[in-house]
Amino acid sequence: MSVKSSLSRRAFVSRTAGALALPWIVPASARGADGTTAPANRITVGLIGRGCMGRGHLQRLVGDKDVQVLAVCDVDRSRCQEGKEVVEANYAVSRPKGSYSGCATYSDYREVLARADIDAVVVVTPDHWHTPISVHAVKAGKDVYCEKPVSLTLRQGRALVDAVRANKRVFQTGSQYRSMQTFNEAIAFVRTGGLGKVKQVFTIWGWQHVPVLGKSRVPLNPVLPEEPVPEGLDWNQWVGPAPWHPFNHHYHRNPIPGVVPWNFCEDFGLGPSTSYHSHAADVIQYALGVEESGPVELIHPSGGGYPTLTCRYANGTLLHHVDGWGQVKALYKAVPQEARLEGNFGGVFVGERGWLSILYGGGKLEAGPESLFDEMKLKRREVSGANTHHANWFGCIKSRERPSSHEEIGHRAASLGQLVSIAYKLERSLKWDPAKEVFEGDEEANRLMARPMRAPWTL
Repeated sequence: MSVKSSLSRRAFVSRTAGALALPWIVPASARGADGTTAPANRITVGLIGRGCMGRGHLQRLVGDKDVQVLAVCDVDRSRCQEGKEVVEANYAVSRPKGSYSGCATYSDYREVLARADIDAVVVVTPDHWHTPISVHAVKAGKDVYCEKPVSLTLRQGRALVDAVRANKRVFQTGSQYRSMQTFNEAIAFVRTGGLGKVKQVFTIWGWQHVPVLGKSRVPLNPVLPEEPVPEGLDWNQWVGPAPWHPFNHHYHRNPIPGVVPWNFCEDFGLGPSTSYHSHAADVIQYALGVEESGPVELIHPSGGGYPTLTCRYANGTLLHHVDGWGQVKALYKAVPQEARLEGNFGGVFVGERGWLSILYGGGKLEAGPESLFDEMKLKRREVSGANTHHANWFGCIKSRERPSSHEEIGHRAASLGQLVSIAYKLERSLKWDPAKEVFEGDEEANRLMARPMRAPWTL
């Protein structure tokens, strides 16, 4: 049954059960007459994972009038308590007595999914938990917002898509850059032929830098010594479906700059190709109009075809993975030397009519010739400001439509990184069938499309 109908049912029960206890004068906020959403009609949400990224999501959730956060879940008790305090402090401000105590805490996400009064969950865990929790959530009837990447393997990603569709849930991938106005306008320009045929795209997907450990194109998988598990941390639950690793602080509670320290371990993540560069994959494939497909070939530099790893799409467009923007000018000579090419989370598009950089974090968009901006008619060239990604998800929960970065799009963005990771690992070129999702005539590569899960965890 849809969340839309369950919200209405909750509103009915709330009205009838409390009818005799209603005061003669009902506050406007309780009826939604003051422009706010009546409590019975709000989308009830549980946050699963309250680490670095979870903090940002929680602030976004508690600031939305259409949402009520009922639970915070984390395997680290201190993070749970911090999340609970944030929720209750924010909601207390609007309460007549200035207090609120309606946010529960859990260390096991299954307790959140078991609550019939929670409509949706936001999954912000380490990457190896994204697919299992999301699949279990949609099977429990919850709508899901999942941080990228939505999976660690190609088989996981397809299982997630199938589960979302079978259970008719609303799924949003945390690829928020496609929901920023300037990005959307620039992407639309490329999609509608503003650059003519796109011949080449460049993105930084190469090295992963792990402080104190060095650089690698794929996870380093270092053997880390066992350390005492901090009080309040359920380490067995943290490891979950991944192969067992004893606790080491590099995996959890690692100080800055180790923002996602578990990402250098292949059992927990796949390095840059599926981590922050899932954003780049999403933006690039969206602009190329292949966000529900993928490349047909991965060309390893060892073959001599291109100096860096390159993906070829069915229409001939090439996606080059570079280690730095300087290679776009020095190796490929694709843009003028004076081009800034600052930023990340996107790509540099080179077409028949010119070039365009769609990057986040580098200030203004760049293009050549400059006259392309006259055709784009951007409201602003700076790539910054708010995005509407959560709002899009909330709206779709009510309408039951597909969000802007639904399950198939999230899967294809993650799978591009997974394909790249396999090519780097095997150190050779690969043929890929994006429709069948199989490597052509390559059993060694096909075996890397899945991985076992530690008991008792399954999909």
